Parts: sequence; C-alpha cells; structure tokens
Amino acid sequence: MKNRLYFNIDQKDNSLFDKIVLEQKTIGYYNLPKQDTSNILEFVDNFDKNIKNIMVLGIGGSSLGAKAVYEFLKPIKKPKRKLFFFESTDPLNISTLLNEVDLDKTHFLVISKSGGTVETISIFKYIFAQKSEKNSYTFITDNGSKLDKFAQDLGSKVFYLPPNVGGRFSVLSVVGLLPLALSGVNIKELLSGADKINRDFFKGKKLQSTLLKKASFYAKNCDRYSINTIFAYSENLKYFTEWFVQLWGESLGKVQKNSILNVGLTPIGLIGPKDQHSFLQLIMEGRRDKSVTFIKLKEFNPKITIPDITLKYLEELDSLHGIRFDKLINMQCDSIIEALLNEKDIPVDEIVISKVNAKSIGELIYYYELLTSLVGKLLGVDTYNQPGVEAGKIILKEKLSRY
Repeated sequence: MKNRLYFNIDQKDNSLFDKIVLEQKTIGYYNLPKQDTSNILEFVDNFDKNIKNIMVLGIGGSSLGAKAVYEFLKPIKKPKRKLFFFESTDPLNISTLLNEVDLDKTHFLVISKSGGTVETISIFKYIFAQKSEKNSYTFITDNGSKLDKFAQDLGSKVFYLPPNVGGRFSVLSVVGLLPLALSGVNIKELLSGADKINRDFFKGKKLQSTLLKKASFYAKNCDRYSINTIFAYSENLKYFTEWFVQLWGESLGKVQKNSILNVGLTPIGLIGPKDQHSFLQLIMEGRRDKSVTFIKLKEFNPKITIPDITLKYLEELDSLHGIRFDKLINMQCDSIIEALLNEKDIPVDEIVISKVNAKSIGELIYYYELLTSLVGKLLGVDTYNQPGVEAGKIILKEKLSRY
C-alpha cells in the first residue's frame, strides 16, 4: 500500500510517535495482527458442512468491519458460506433477511460485548423463539457478561473478546475473523496485511512519516477542514467507507479531555466514478471545509476491454476504443485528483492498494485504525469511548422500562 500526500504540513508533533508507542500497552487492537488464531481455525475446520449461511447479529463495530471485508472480497471469490448481517431493528429488514435463507442450513453468530445491546438482543429473541437449538448459535461477548452466562446455560459455543478492544476497532479480532473464516476468507492473509502496516509504522519506515504528517495536518486544521472525505474508486470498497464513517465519527467526535470544547472531524464516504456526478460538485465549488483522500486499486480483475465499435451519432467517443475498464476507472480518478489540485486550497492525498485480496484490505483497515488513534491523540480526546452513544442508550432503556 502506498500513500502520497499532496499537501504540506509546516510542523508536526514530534512526541506523537512516543505517545502511540506508550498507548500500545493499554489499547488492545494494536496487538491483533500478531494474535494466535488457532482456536478460530480449529472451530471452522470442524464446523457443520451442511451449514450454508451465517447470520451475524450485531450492530456497529460488531458487524461493519466484517461486512466491509466480506463485500470487498466477494466479487473475486465465491464465498464458502454466505454472510448476512442484522444491523437494524427495522421489521421489514429482519423479515426480508430471514426469508432469504433456509433456517435448517443457517448458523447464527450473536455478537455483543456487554451482552446488553438492545438491537442485537431484540433480534436474537425473535429468532430464538423460532429456533432454540443450542447448536444453531455461537456467541461472541466479554468473559462473564450476562450473554456469556446465558450461552453457557444454553450449552452453545462462546468466544471471548480480547481485553481493551472496542467495538469499532474489533474487526481484526474474533468479532470479524470468525464470520470471515466461516465464509472462506483467508484470515491469516488478512492479519498479515495489518501486520505489515504495524511493522512499517513502528519500525520507522516511510509510512510512519506519512501517517504522522497526515494526522498532524488533520488535527492542526480541524477547524478549517472539518470534513474528511474518502473517495474510493472501486465498488468493492462501498462497505469499507461505511466502516470508516463509524470509526472516524465515533472515535473523534468528542468533548476534549479536561475541557468543555467540542471537537471532531466529519467523515464522508464516496464511491467513484458514481459520486463524480453528485458530491464532487460540492467539493469542487462548495465551501473549502473538506479534505479528500482518493483510494485506488492498482490491479483489477477481470481485465475487460471497451470494444472497437463505432456508434452512430456518438463517434466523438471512439477515443474509448480498446481501453481496458481498469485503466479507464483509474484515469477518471487521476483526472479528478488533477482537477482538485488545480484549485490549490483543497487538501488531497492518494492511497493505492495493490489488488482485491485479503492482505490489501487488512492493510487498509489497520492503516485507518492507526490514523484514527493518531488524530485522536492530537485532538486531546478519548478515542476509545463513546459517551454520546451511551446517553441515547440510557434514555431508551428508561423508555422501555416505562412502556
């Protein structure tokens, strides 16, 4: 993976790297690339061969990461088992998903760190009322949680979340690895990609300097460029941008520690070239409050070519003849980058990943987790809590108790 910055940072925080090195001792996601996955792989090897569908009951960080990886890889390799994600209490969505599968050939992963997630448990209750066999469920939760106790009484398999790994940073833990491995994703390759970024950053390779500069620019200019946009030039990255929105928004939108100052950076996820015909106009001529990161694929498959045929009245587009679609989409991306750079005051950077495989998406995920931690440290917030989310949960539980 390569990251090129088209903007300059006059001054970066030279102590930032040391702060992140220290943070590794208490924040668990940093160590996930080197974890032992033998228990997950053993479970997958012995899994019921008749099961064709895996339904993930989780919300936010319990599902977005796995969905991002699954949807990124699905077009290039048929999944061993299909993954479905229950992410809403929308009754239409619940019914639609359940009607798509044969329940006798379906296994359910119930994911809740605390065991008290209203959305997850309400959907689980609905499904459990129809299918209560212990072998139909696997649970992922904290050791000793109420959900853990329920699963133990039921006699179902339970996996535990590693210490100090929050939901939105959990995709490279059992939360993401188990459903992905069951669908046939090579989780060792996924982790090897994350480990490469980890080593490049902490061993002082070029990526370290790039990430430190980028984080410093975002934090220093958070008032001027308060909106951070990802413009991904591959439909495969659609759900990755959704994962980014949660990671960035929930981690950085906070009240500063020891302060009453509200800070944050607003994330936007776009897909090119589709969003060239919508949001690009706002970037190009709207308020100068947005930075833009372009994500490109170096290699696409299949390599299909625009045929050499002339269409009456459309002869001016004969310049397309013989061009491969993978070349065309990257030419479109490069053209937009050039157009934005001509505007002078729109911060732009470009990330290039090699191809659609597990290692590439592992690199991209870990890169953004690191960047989030770096920016959070500079903004002076607790990157790993979410008190604003918890406030709404408390109100909902009070409403339910009075219902």
